[in-house]
Amino acid sequence: MAETLSPQGLAEAFRYATDWFAVYVEETNALNVYPVPDGDTGTNMHLTLQSVRRELDLADTTRMGEVARAISYGSLLGARGNSGVITSQILKGFAETLKNAPELTPALLVAALEEGSKSGYRAVMKPVEGTILTVSKGIAEGAKTAQGGSLEAVLSAALVGGRAALERTPELLPVLKQAGVVDAGGAGLLRFLEGLDGYLEGLPLPRPPKVEKYAQTQFAEEEFGYCTEFLMDSVKEPVEKIRALVAPFGDSLLVVGAEGYVKGHIHTNDPDGLLATVARYGHMVRTKVEDMSQQHTEILSMAGAADEPAAPTGLVAVATGWGLVKALRDFGARIVAGGQTANPSVQDILDAIKSLPNPEVIVLPNNSNVIMSAQQAAELARESGKQVTVIPTRTLGAGLAASVQYQPDASVAELVPEMQRAADQALTLEVTRASRSVEIGDLAISEGQPIGLKDDKLVLTASTPEDALFELVAQAAADGYEVLTVFHGPSTDPSKLEALSARLNQAFPDLSLEVHPGGPDLYDYLAVLE
Repeated sequence: MAETLSPQGLAEAFRYATDWFAVYVEETNALNVYPVPDGDTGTNMHLTLQSVRRELDLADTTRMGEVARAISYGSLLGARGNSGVITSQILKGFAETLKNAPELTPALLVAALEEGSKSGYRAVMKPVEGTILTVSKGIAEGAKTAQGGSLEAVLSAALVGGRAALERTPELLPVLKQAGVVDAGGAGLLRFLEGLDGYLEGLPLPRPPKVEKYAQTQFAEEEFGYCTEFLMDSVKEPVEKIRALVAPFGDSLLVVGAEGYVKGHIHTNDPDGLLATVARYGHMVRTKVEDMSQQHTEILSMAGAADEPAAPTGLVAVATGWGLVKALRDFGARIVAGGQTANPSVQDILDAIKSLPNPEVIVLPNNSNVIMSAQQAAELARESGKQVTVIPTRTLGAGLAASVQYQPDASVAELVPEMQRAADQALTLEVTRASRSVEIGDLAISEGQPIGLKDDKLVLTASTPEDALFELVAQAAADGYEVLTVFHGPSTDPSKLEALSARLNQAFPDLSLEVHPGGPDLYDYLAVLE
């Protein structure tokens, strides 16, 4: 029986509990009907926990303060979805309680679980019982009954209290009773707690349960179409002000913050307007917009096709920017979030490969810094029997062009040459801002100045982002391209975008122009010439 746990032991326990939770991701997804039946609660909670693990890998885990910061900071930065954001706030309260302690004691664990529950409740404008919040409270109350016992005794009592609370959730939330399920977020939180207990008990990881029913199949599509998230840094305004600005845009609202960061989640029909509004108050680090009606359709399709053989070939693509993500998903890709300055881990890519039922998988890294990770993930996947081919796409534009050629019913031998050819023939044009003043070749660049890149190579500076994109297209349009697809960022001025479109159409009448929102967060514009 463990009386205490060192900072290193706690870090290892969190890593192990993340692996334990991974076993139950699909089970948790299948329960998800609240706040919307989009079937991603398990995925979002797992991504949040993986972010904690990445921070722990970078931290000095001999010091409890560093471990606590990794738990709090990592969960905030990696929080995905409604469930992930609330989980991050529960973990924040947990971490705050123990950050000044030399080690984790049973009494401190009781206090940390209680503060975690309170922190979760504080994060939600209108707490709803029958959710993960109710289960967190049950966990805290259960833990109190084992005061004076060992760490294992506290966790065991916490699990008893949490499971009792989980069983009550259908009586507290009618939509759960209607679907015949318990709350997905609460179930996921208990799975994570089981993992902590499993670490202390020395238990092996369990086998994944077989999922035969998805509760989402009973429900119609929701009023609000887009699950929208944002992460900003350098925020000076109070979190309450940002929350009030976001509230009119929709429902399922969560806005939380710490250390100058603000993380937001909302279901809305106007993701562009929402992101443009909040972008005035800080630097946009990351955004994510998912079409919930499409998610719902995918779940119905998944449930109906559960017994059908998988198509020969699956596709995994690394991408950032919700418009680009949506386009790649429309072409049939399983998405790994990441890109410039936010490279996904080998484990992230491996998880995506393994999540596909197809015997063969093609991976598009879409960034030069991700190619090696993709190749390593492919090697690991081959050890488990998957046949994986990496097409070394170095830009999102190349990946988008390649994905147009993807057909799941075709073989890898048929697909790879066509997809590689499309990637090679596409040209990616990017407009971003210089992070510092510097001289590169003949270019003298000032900090904050718009710069233009052609296939990731810096080629020009300009006075405005619109001038930069126009000049990039002008330099390349004579090379026989037929289609120009432009993705713009959330802070783009609509009038300037309209003027740029007119200017491009007038100057290059032979180019078919398509303009879409949801470009990568670090770019004013990302364009693809094909």
